Amino acid sequence: MNPAVAAGLQIALVVAVLALTYVPLGDYMARVYTTDLALRWKEFRVESLMYRLCRIDPRAEQTWYGYAASVLGFSLASALFLYALQRLQGVLPLDHGLGAVSPAVAFNTAVSFVTNTNWQSYVPETTMSPMTQSVGLAVQNFVSAAVGMAVAVALIRGLVRVGGGGEIGNFWVDLTRGTVRILLPLAFVIALILLSQGVIQSYRSGFTATGLDGNTVTTALAPVASQEAIKELGTNGGGILAANSAHPFENPTPISNIVEILAILLIPVALTRTFGTMIGNRRQGLTVLAVMALLYTTVLAVTMAAESGTRGVAANAAGAMMEGKEVRFGIPGSVLFAVTTTGTSTGAVNSAHDSMSPLGGGAVLLNMLLGEIAPGGVGTGLYGILVLSVIAVFVGGLLVGRTPEFLGKKLRRREITLAALAVLVMPALVLTGTGITVILSSTTGYLGNSGDPGTPGAIHGFTEVLYAYASASNNNGSAFGGLTATSDWLQSSLGMCMLFGRFLPILFVLALAGSFATQRRVPSGSGTLPTAGVAFAGLLTGTTVLVAALTFFPALALGPIAEALQ
Repeated sequence: MNPAVAAGLQIALVVAVLALTYVPLGDYMARVYTTDLALRWKEFRVESLMYRLCRIDPRAEQTWYGYAASVLGFSLASALFLYALQRLQGVLPLDHGLGAVSPAVAFNTAVSFVTNTNWQSYVPETTMSPMTQSVGLAVQNFVSAAVGMAVAVALIRGLVRVGGGGEIGNFWVDLTRGTVRILLPLAFVIALILLSQGVIQSYRSGFTATGLDGNTVTTALAPVASQEAIKELGTNGGGILAANSAHPFENPTPISNIVEILAILLIPVALTRTFGTMIGNRRQGLTVLAVMALLYTTVLAVTMAAESGTRGVAANAAGAMMEGKEVRFGIPGSVLFAVTTTGTSTGAVNSAHDSMSPLGGGAVLLNMLLGEIAPGGVGTGLYGILVLSVIAVFVGGLLVGRTPEFLGKKLRRREITLAALAVLVMPALVLTGTGITVILSSTTGYLGNSGDPGTPGAIHGFTEVLYAYASASNNNGSAFGGLTATSDWLQSSLGMCMLFGRFLPILFVLALAGSFATQRRVPSGSGTLPTAGVAFAGLLTGTTVLVAALTFFPALALGPIAEALQ
């Protein structure tokens, strides 16, 4: 089949399924987060039991202080539990002789999975036992995703509520509902579909077979299907096998590849409908969706064109940039997967990003540096683009003299300050981490590509470092592939980027939600800037691109742009 036709068919299938699920899933999630438990307790006895066991009053609401404290407390407890589980792995069941995980790797992994980053500086088959994978990592895939959704819903409530004491919901109720009513049912269905495609589900350590050359080969097994489903659905990305979604046990067929792409996009896209439904104006949700779609398709088109071209003898012989790609998926399936994961804070990969062309690799890197809002991770993408909407309204108001209001709430100095701080966290972490790392004398020993300044190897090595810190600070988790991130400096610095990149924006977003919740609604007038429609979509898109361009253009010029121009 012609590659262009294959690409078109795959994209059309993804768009068709997302269009069919957009309204029912979006409205369902809106009902999940607005249903009064007291009126429907018989339908959710499991939840009621959990509330009683944990001594939670589901009718009690929290201000942003209480909500933020709950998020931080739950995440801290999760990180400590996951760290202890890894360190005690050698004395727990299903160890398979792997022993305890080293302190540095255990710290980095605990932080990674609790922050929904899922960065992996280890080989899963030889490091993590099925017990650690199932009880520790898979559980965090569910709850870390539910935390992001809860924060997004809290911000929506802040925009909807008028006056009062500034309550924005109950974190424990939102966490439970997101996990039990949304993530678990969807993950179960997706796991069944993946099983039908040949994804494995086993608690055996592995099996041995004799290869064609007569040598014995040992192949690892794992409970893949159950973790693969939530890995993609929760925009987590941490593979239970080292090759991630390029491994035939995780992603065996072109159909499973499309299913995994759909699983990644399903909730972030439908959350824009949830947003519109909860605020009572679905045009607002469609406007946000249009901006996400425009950014996504632009990066997809650039990456597809770059990878479909030819650079070098090998590419000319293959007819495209096939080095580092699975022949099962080809260029279209690989590019569609790469753009989807880098735009949604999902660290999963089905090809080697380090092997992409300079322009293609730069495009997926830029996809993260835009803030991962196209369409972003579960919850994180929505609250990220809403924060940028606040910035866009403020900028638009300054340009044309309109009143700075967003959905009937005034944008005062406090709201603008909080929005600006939330936006600036990621660039500060990326540029600081990259700058310090590249001046360390030991860094060249960690790079898969290096050389004299200005040479292709040195430029590509810089891109590897920039990509790593962009991935960690955006809680993405994918790697360019050429960087060996096992040193104490990289383990600790990337871990801190994951922590600050996750929780500082959450704190600022919740503070913004609390500030909105205390305000009374301001009636719209002739001086109010409309925030739905083509004009605002253009303003929001321009603001997003402008922020990323001004912030990261010098760094991109030193890396992928310089490499592409050589």
